[in-house]
Amino acid sequence: MDVKGVLDLIKAKGITAVDVRFMDFPGLWQHFTVPAKEFGEKEFTEGLGFDGSSIRGWAAINESDMLVVPDPNTAFVDPFSKSPTLVIIGNIQDPITRQDYGKDPRNIAKKAEKYLLSTGLADTAYFGMESEFFIFDEVRCHQDVRSGYYSVDSGEGQWNSGREENPNLGYKIRYKEGYFPVPPSDTQQDIREEMCEVMAACGIDIERHHHEVATAGQAEIDSRYRQLVRAADEQLIFKYVCKNVAKRNGKTVTFMPKPLFGDNGSGMHTHFSLWKGGKPLFGGDRYAGLSQMALYAIGGILKHAPALCGICNPTTNSYKRLVPGYEAPVNLAYSAKNRSASVRIPMYSPDPRTKRLEYRCPDPSANPYLALSAIMLAAVDGIQNKIDPGSPLDKDIYDLPPEELAKVPSTPGSLEDALDALEEDHEFLLKGEVFTEDVIETWVNYKREREVDAMRLRPHPYEFVLYYDV
Repeated sequence: MDVKGVLDLIKAKGITAVDVRFMDFPGLWQHFTVPAKEFGEKEFTEGLGFDGSSIRGWAAINESDMLVVPDPNTAFVDPFSKSPTLVIIGNIQDPITRQDYGKDPRNIAKKAEKYLLSTGLADTAYFGMESEFFIFDEVRCHQDVRSGYYSVDSGEGQWNSGREENPNLGYKIRYKEGYFPVPPSDTQQDIREEMCEVMAACGIDIERHHHEVATAGQAEIDSRYRQLVRAADEQLIFKYVCKNVAKRNGKTVTFMPKPLFGDNGSGMHTHFSLWKGGKPLFGGDRYAGLSQMALYAIGGILKHAPALCGICNPTTNSYKRLVPGYEAPVNLAYSAKNRSASVRIPMYSPDPRTKRLEYRCPDPSANPYLALSAIMLAAVDGIQNKIDPGSPLDKDIYDLPPEELAKVPSTPGSLEDALDALEEDHEFLLKGEVFTEDVIETWVNYKREREVDAMRLRPHPYEFVLYYDV
């Protein structure tokens, strides 16, 4: 959609407000709203001013003035506002130089697409995400100097099998047995379908949805592949829709990777391929029907995987999911079909157009602009440097003898370890100035100070179980 199309849409739909959105550095959508009568052609060229110093991870207070420049291609009618509202995503610029702001995640993703084109290797990076999340009935949490707790609940939860429900009908999903049950055990069918219908109205093509493995309302919705920036845009719309559809049904959605102890966590399995001139580049006659380029791309992703975790698994909670011995793909290996490897090659079709890599480590707490850009840059580095991924691991990793398993590298065990890896290995992210040293430094410092240290300094409730009587 162009500028004229947006303005025509405002008139045709009787839009009274325009909601301008952008993403903060850690990965949450921000917005402000202007009356539609004040929104015209000049806003697309001159932008709209706001205070950037109040956005997490951005400018200091002495350099706070910024512009957000709406991108007409992103406009859609908000399905939740009472007043007719148009949502439009913008890019951040410096008001004096009119340069794109380096810490705007969307600008980083735009630079990644430009860099790919400049390499001559490919002109398009496609991404498709399988996003998992939980739909809970209630969440309570609290933390202060002397106490801390959390509690989540779901009528589906196995822990409620003996609850007084007047009547309790007994259809509770057993732990780790939530994959594909039909209603009435799957109580979330209608709400997931509503989410998909709303997403479709917002321009997202949905391929499927289903209940996921965990008890208590774990869900998965898969969206159609898109080019990098658009895929990241749609991930934000995806989260917005899930949370608001849940709210109007009296429920709550979380994209925390591991909200439950003892059951599966939520991942964001990321499908990735490169194309050039409308032709797929990852199909070929090598292992699993891949091209040599695709194998080199795997080599780059596996080599840089510990550093990628600092961006693709960016919370302390992420490493409650990435634990060896469970279903999460902590093993830095590749395989066809084998879902215990961190890079899987889907084998559903021999068509070269379907050949892609599925990077299974990321989780939905990631900032999608940064995560998708980093994955692509790691793959491109592998292609440019012809990084050999080694032999595939087609055995069941969990049945390997200890001496053989010890040879398989694994993901970092904590956010702190992942940030250390990112500090040591980020040259591949600096190519084309997609990321900068300032961006990496700001990201690492923010995560250490606001999250790693914040967790390290606080007693954990379970520590009282373990140690109160010492």
